[in-house]
This record gives sequence, structure tokens and C-alpha cells, in this order.
Amino acid sequence: MEIIFFGTSAGLPTKDRHTQSIALKLEPYATDIWLFDVGEATQHQILHHSIKLGKVSHIFITHMHGDHVYGLPGVLTSRSFQGGEGKPLTIVGPKGIKAYVEASLSFTHVHLNYPIHIIEIDDQLDLTIDQFEVQARPLNHGVPCYGYRVQAPSTPGTLDVAKLKAIGMEPGPLYQQVKNHDTFEFEGVAYDAHHFKAPEKQGPIVAIFGDTKPCDSELTLAQNADVMVHEATYIDGDKQLANDYHHSHIDDVLQLITHANVQHSLLTHLSNRYTKEDVKAVEQQLKASHTQSFQFVQDFDAYHF
Repeated sequence: MEIIFFGTSAGLPTKDRHTQSIALKLEPYATDIWLFDVGEATQHQILHHSIKLGKVSHIFITHMHGDHVYGLPGVLTSRSFQGGEGKPLTIVGPKGIKAYVEASLSFTHVHLNYPIHIIEIDDQLDLTIDQFEVQARPLNHGVPCYGYRVQAPSTPGTLDVAKLKAIGMEPGPLYQQVKNHDTFEFEGVAYDAHHFKAPEKQGPIVAIFGDTKPCDSELTLAQNADVMVHEATYIDGDKQLANDYHHSHIDDVLQLITHANVQHSLLTHLSNRYTKEDVKAVEQQLKASHTQSFQFVQDFDAYHF
């Protein structure tokens, strides 16, 4: 799987950063692409990447602030002309997302050539999408705002070839039967397939947060995540000021990484007051004094896992 950032700024764009937009590529589990938030100019940013809007099957919105949704009407319109014809699209987000989408399309006289299904979250949401388990839980941002936890499907364990050969089964088509079933028959004898393969391998867990100050549901969403995407609007200065504005301070994020046992964190939504040089200097200082695995991201950064 892969996460690509098309916008990493908080609130306002800068010369170097666009507002929030994240793509999640589901390969090797599926060929679809999911978007998380669609800030202004997302459709322009995607033009600089190999990702095609026609591959986007789901869009998840964390909250209705402009830096997270102003690019949505443009993406929906462009998708009609970039491989999306006839391909259904699902939009998930807080209450108000349906009215926003319908009004934007109506007032601009847009007629999409594909169907849209909109799901509005009422407090929390649990979905299964093509064997992916998706949880949405409320955050604390002063407006309805959500974080998402995505659990990829498990994959069958690898076959124990030595054990199969021990019962006389040589490599061949029967191995696929052992791999894909709970039981199998060989030379008139029934076997429990689980004795001939390793345990299932759990798919990776990704936690993607909207804007928030620390809250209890953060730990639920991030627990044992392989990758966490979290806002880091305030990477220095007064922690109380950050929380007063319903945002996270870098100290909050580092504590969450530790308490939730997150393997690696991608920190985005950086205040526009920070230059690239500022961010690099703070990152170096933090990594010299902290053991958590994290990185500040820029537009077009990608992370494979």
C-alpha cells in the first residue's frame, strides 16, 4: 500500500504547500484509490502524479472546514473526464457533506456521468468495503470532525512445503487447494489445512486523522497502527495555545505515538508560518531527543508500507 500527499498545509496554502489532500493506494489488495480530504487545487496536484481520478472509488472527508473540502467540486467534475464515466463513487463525511456536494453541483450546473453515493456519519461509523474494515470516530476540533482507521484484509499463511511433501504431496495444483481451503483430501485421507500453513497474516492498519486536540478516540483509532497520518499544526511554541484552538501540538502527537504503539507516523497539516527550513530544523531537533518513528511530510511525498 502507499500514501501520497497532495496537500500538507494547515488552513491556508503557501508557495510550497497546498491545503489538505491525501491519497491511499490499496495495492496489492485492490486497484482502487481512496482520497482523504480534498483541499483546494487537489485536482491540479493530481495532474503532477500518475494517479488517475477514474481509479478513485471512495472519498473520505474528516470535516467541513474549507482547507479540507474546497477542492471537492472540482475533483468530482474532473473525474467525469478522467476515466470516471460510469464508475460509482462513494463519499463519506460528516453531516452537511451531502448538502454541500449537491448545492455545488446544482449551482454550477454540473451533470456527472457516474453515480454518487453519500454516507453522512452520525457520531461514528463502521464499514466493510471489499474486505477492508473502516472505522470513523469523532475527534475534538470544535466542529464535527472524524478520524479514520483502515484495516486491510488478511492474507493466507504461506504453505509448509516440507509437511506437504511428508504426506507425499509434491508441488502442483493441489497446493492451491490447501492454501485456499480449511480442509483438503489427498489419497483418500482428509486433512486440516491449517496444519500445513502458517497463520494468516494480518493486513496493515492505517489511521488517518482530521484536525483535533487530544481526545480519547485518538487512542482507539491509532492503536497498533502500522502507519498514522496526523496533524501537527503547532510544531513548537505553547502547547496550551494549540489546544485552545482545537489543534494538536507536536508533544501531543509524540505522546499518542507512544501510547498507541504506532509503528510510523506521517505528520502533516503544518501551520503556514513554518518555512521548509523551519520544519527541517525542528524535525532534526526532535529526532535527536525522541525515539519515536515519524517524519514531517511535504506535498508529493509518498510512503510505501
